[in-house]
Amino acid sequence: MQSWSRRNWLGRVTGFAGAAVLALTLGACAGKGGSASQTTPSVASAQNAETALPSWRDGPAKRAIVKFVGDVTREGTLTYVDPEARIAVFDNDGTLWSEQPLYFQFVFLLDQVKAAAPNHPEWKNNPAFKALMARDQAALASQQKQLMQLVATANSGMSTETYDQTIRDWLAKARHPKFNRPYTDLVYQPQIELLGYLRANGFKTYIVSGGTIDFMRPWVQKAYGIPPEQVIGSSQVVKYEVRNGQPVLIRQPKLDFVDDGPGKPVGIYRNIGRRPILAFGNSDGDQQMLEYTAASTEPHLALLVHHDDADREFAYDRQSKIGRLDKAWDEAIAKGWVVVSMKSDWNTIYPGPAR
Repeated sequence: MQSWSRRNWLGRVTGFAGAAVLALTLGACAGKGGSASQTTPSVASAQNAETALPSWRDGPAKRAIVKFVGDVTREGTLTYVDPEARIAVFDNDGTLWSEQPLYFQFVFLLDQVKAAAPNHPEWKNNPAFKALMARDQAALASQQKQLMQLVATANSGMSTETYDQTIRDWLAKARHPKFNRPYTDLVYQPQIELLGYLRANGFKTYIVSGGTIDFMRPWVQKAYGIPPEQVIGSSQVVKYEVRNGQPVLIRQPKLDFVDDGPGKPVGIYRNIGRRPILAFGNSDGDQQMLEYTAASTEPHLALLVHHDDADREFAYDRQSKIGRLDKAWDEAIAKGWVVVSMKSDWNTIYPGPAR
């Protein structure tokens, strides 16, 4: 499993590198949280979706969510689920915030390569670095392995605390190439409402993402109300050292665990120890997480976001190199999973004025 995961991750980051070509051409290279309430909600609160989910249009997707929450919170029924078993897992990229034209974390990683360049004069002769600086589309496409080596070097060797602050600083100043807004502005308002609605009804909400825990933990509590200990993601090897008399954890240029595809159920098992009863994703990388959830003996709900709104966000699915939705979409249709149309089911996309 580990060896498959590493190959899959390399495939994903190779896709990152390929998509980076497009992103570079385009100019490319938020709620108080806490644990879920343990009180049993009333039927009235479980069905109070009109005020809890104002950004969701009335339709089959919203009705399926409201019915499910009502079913599992209604005491004395066969569908009732104890609060401790109400586990909901959400992918991040493309499910809780945007992911086009390039995964936001990879934009950050590429920027770290540029920032590290003064400390690596030897990179001047590296063809991948030359292509990156020149925004040379053809050269980048042929130098993907070398590019990933640069990324690994530029994002390791520092303490976890230093890296955490680097991420915070980057998010404070970086802007999305299409929307010219901070990346943390591009979280989905309907999903923020759904997370709050679930927590109000006794659910504990987790992020289960192919992105790294390092990149997500600094900002997810403010953005989603999900504390850092409820973030499951890919991870890099860290090593304990004593520097200047102080114990620190130092990032190593090596992957430890890949939380994508079949790695997601493994990450859930390792970190939660319970099978979710609700899972929400948007791509083939979430397929196994949804399958794992749909195999629960408890009542369960599996959902996929379909990005079909080119005007307010992006439109992509089967042919996309970023967030491809192909096999998981077919399985959703075959098994009756809920497919949420961004265009038809959401009144608005991002927080703030309707958009």
